[in-house]
Amino acid sequence: MPVKFALATLAALAISAAPAAALEQNCRFIQAKADREACYKKQEEELAAKRNKPKPVATDESKSLESLRQMRRDDDAVYRSIHGICRGC
Repeated sequence: MPVKFALATLAALAISAAPAAALEQNCRFIQAKADREACYKKQEEELAAKRNKPKPVATDESKSLESLRQMRRDDDAVYRSIHGICRGC
């Protein structure tokens, strides 16, 4: 079983690293040094832009806060009903 987990983990890592590796390989085979360096610089800028993407922000904090409170109330109701179940009667 641990071998399957390790293989699955390695496969996931290979898939996630594939796009960056594919971009790098495209530049690596450019013969002219100036063109190759320009290609690498463009890739760096694209990767930096992807990393620095702003994360979506809740448009209305009061709505999100209220939805969190409602979820908490729902969770509390579920926990109370679970504890009310007779175990082993």
